[in-house]
This record gives sequence, C-alpha cells and structure tokens, in this order.
Amino acid sequence: MKQEEVSNEANKFEKQRQEKLSSIKEFGIDPYGGRYEGAEPAEDIKLRFKDGDDSQQAKCAGRIVLLRDIGKLIFITLRDRSGTIQVGLSKKLLAEQWSLAKLLEHGDIIGASGQLGRTKTGEITIWVDDVVFLSKCLLQPPEKFHGLADIDQRYRQRYVDLWANPEVMERFKSRSAIIYTIRELLKSKGFLEVETPMMQTIAGGAAAKPFITHHNSLDMDLFLRISPELFLKRLLVGGMEKVFEVNRNFRNEGLSRQHNPEFTMLEVYQAYGDYNVMMDLTEEIFGLCVEKYCESEQVQFGDMTIDFTRPWRRATYSELLKEYSGCDIDDIKAVRAKAKQLGLEVDVDDAVVVNEVFETTVEDNLVTPTFVIDYPAVLCPLAKRRKDNPQFSERFELFIARMELANAYTELNDPAEQYENFRTQLRGQEESLTKMDMDYITALKYGMPPAGGLGIGIDRLVMVLTGVASIRDVVLFPLLRPAKG
Repeated sequence: MKQEEVSNEANKFEKQRQEKLSSIKEFGIDPYGGRYEGAEPAEDIKLRFKDGDDSQQAKCAGRIVLLRDIGKLIFITLRDRSGTIQVGLSKKLLAEQWSLAKLLEHGDIIGASGQLGRTKTGEITIWVDDVVFLSKCLLQPPEKFHGLADIDQRYRQRYVDLWANPEVMERFKSRSAIIYTIRELLKSKGFLEVETPMMQTIAGGAAAKPFITHHNSLDMDLFLRISPELFLKRLLVGGMEKVFEVNRNFRNEGLSRQHNPEFTMLEVYQAYGDYNVMMDLTEEIFGLCVEKYCESEQVQFGDMTIDFTRPWRRATYSELLKEYSGCDIDDIKAVRAKAKQLGLEVDVDDAVVVNEVFETTVEDNLVTPTFVIDYPAVLCPLAKRRKDNPQFSERFELFIARMELANAYTELNDPAEQYENFRTQLRGQEESLTKMDMDYITALKYGMPPAGGLGIGIDRLVMVLTGVASIRDVVLFPLLRPAKG
C-alpha cells in the first residue's frame, strides 16, 4: 500500500473515532476521565482468585488491547502495567451503561469493576457492573494483538510499542530492575551514590567529541559531559572514599547498533583499591545480574552463547595481540606490516597502529567474558603505570559478545605525571574543544588516595542480559533521523 493510501486509511479511522468521541460527550461523559481509585493490578487479581467463591469483587484499569463484540456480550482484554485480564460486559448487567459500552474501541483506556469469575472456557474474568471512561484513543492501534511490527515506527512511537508489544515492556522493566540491583549491591558495600555536573566548562575524562551548548547569562560555551570521571575523583580528594554514579553521558559521534550519542554509564571509584579490586567488583556485579535476570549462566545473544561461569579469563593486551594477529607488541615492523595487510592507516604513531591492529584482529574474537589487562601506557593518560613494566598501565577493558562493556584503571594520582599526560594528550588537538583541566591538577596536589575506578556501559549490559542486538531496543527513546514527510 502506498504512503498516500496509508495516510487516507488512517484519516478515515481517525474520523470514525472522532465520531465516537462526540457520541461519548453527548452522554455527558468526560472522555478523558479523571482520578480512578482502588484499581488493582491485573496479575494480582488473577493470583488471588479462588474458584467457587462467588463473593469476589475486582476493580481494574488499563488499555483495551483486544475487543470482541458478540451482540449482547462484549469481551475485552485489558492491559495494565502488570499484564492482562479479561473483562466481560453484558447488556443485562450494565443496563444504562450498555450504550456507553458499545462505544468502546481497541486502544481506549477504561476502568472496570464487578464480580470475579470464570468463563465457560475457564478464563478468569471480571463481570463488569460499572465501566468508567478514562481516555479515548483517537488513532487506530496496531491491528494485531501482538503488535507494532515496523521497527522504525516502534522506536519513533515507543508510547505505542510498550503496550502493543508486551515483550518490550518486560525488557524495560528488566532494565530498571538491573539498575536497581546494581545500586543496592554497591550501597550494601558502603558506596555513596552522588551526582556530578552534566554541563561542564571543560570536556574532560575521556577522548571523545563533545556536544557544545551556550549559557546565555554567563555568555559562555559549555559541554555536555562525555564522562563524569574527573569530578568523581575530586570527591575522593574530598574524603568520599567509595562513590558511584549512574549517569548520562553525551558523545557527538556516530550511530550504530552499539552506539547512541546519549548513553547510560555506571562509574565507581574506591579509595585504596586498584584495577584488580575493580575486576572482582565487575565480576560480582555481572554475576549477580545474570543470577537474577537470566535463566542460567549460559546466555544466548544472537548467534553467540555467552558463558558467564566465573572466574573469567584475564589476558594481557600483549598476549591477545600475539594470539590473534601473530604480532609481538615490541616488533613494530611486524605490526605495521600486519596493519598494511589489513588495509589500516599506517602513517600514524606506533601506538595508534598497534591499537588499530588490536581492535581489528582481537576484539571480534572476544565472545566469552574476557578482561583485557595491561594496556600500553601511552593509550591511558589517566591510569597508573605498572611498577614492574612502565610501558604498560594498570587498566582493563571487559569484552563480552565482541563488545566492550567495562573499562577500569588503577587511577593515576601523581599531579606532576598527570599534568604531563594531559599535555601529551592535548598536543595537536583543537584548543576550543579541549583544554587542560587545571583545577583537577590542583585537586591532585591536595592529595588523592590511591584508588581503583570502573565504568560499565549500562545499555550494553542490558543488551546482553536481555538478548537484543541493538542498543535502540534498550533505550526508551533512541536518537533517530527526522521522519520523512
């Protein structure tokens, strides 16, 4: 069906529903209702039902997702936040309200109360003696009971997707529960939840392109944060020894199945810890979530089976580079030859070439949870170097299902070394976008305790635990290109 025909069809249905709206108003009824007290979740009603007890009453409110009008009886499937329940409307029981009942349509929101019983087919049903209009649906809902199928429309109209596709609602309930579980675990370990600025004068804490905004009163540009890291570590200086933030970050970069410009991170910092402590904490967080929200430690993700059985593999950056590219990290000629073979840019610094080869040859092989530890120090300006081999830093990234899900350091707390690392990092970058955070250096001069820091990508974690391959399926309102027409 052509777009114009679809639009004409939609207009026809909307006109018919507008006519129903006028009829409802003629009855003196407000089609957009008001306060409706005493409604019980649908699933709770079904759980408390007892066969043979004719005195049971029930009151529920929700959206009509299925309606069968068979003359003097109307059967409706009502959906609320907990699930669905059938309500039966009969001309005999409703008497004067029957005319209103005949105006109900798929998508309308109603309240219904009456006796609880079963139909001849055994379905628990509220036999309604009072129906209340709570909101009229003026647009035609998805035709099928199991919902909105067009992927793009589902993202653009999440407000329909959530009630038209029950599995979508369940996924976002799981997301909320996962975040709650993580919060409770960290609080039980003595971590304090904090909030740090989302608008910052300096785009720091990570290497990424920021979004720029402008404060009119102060007549100054600000950046939506790309990371809360430097503010959270200031709190370590201030004596908050264990802190975390579930935060929104913004990076002005591409869109993909694994990237959304606005995303959710968990960041955790623990004084007197290091990256080994953060590895243990990461395993504990993931392990608890798998235990609570997955059927087993074997989790299906696309065509991959993820085995979350602990302990997880811990392998150095150098070992993995050798394993999958065949190159020794110290043999830069071999690495450059490999890069050329792979069609990668070779007219760049040695460290960049090495990392490009690593990302190209190693990361797609990391399916089972793997801690990649001890990155080249030049790639990690905020991490401490290994004392036994300063060429490498005490940093790990956790890969699962070929994606990076966590990043952690033993935090650098030497102000002089941090200053030099910042200078190196900023060399050649656009001055208007990246400046030295001298206040952070000042904070370090007051003394920051040795610490471990950890960042976990919440969106990707939820993707893996719920088995969906696109980040747009775990973000309620993902960023999209404007719709055509």
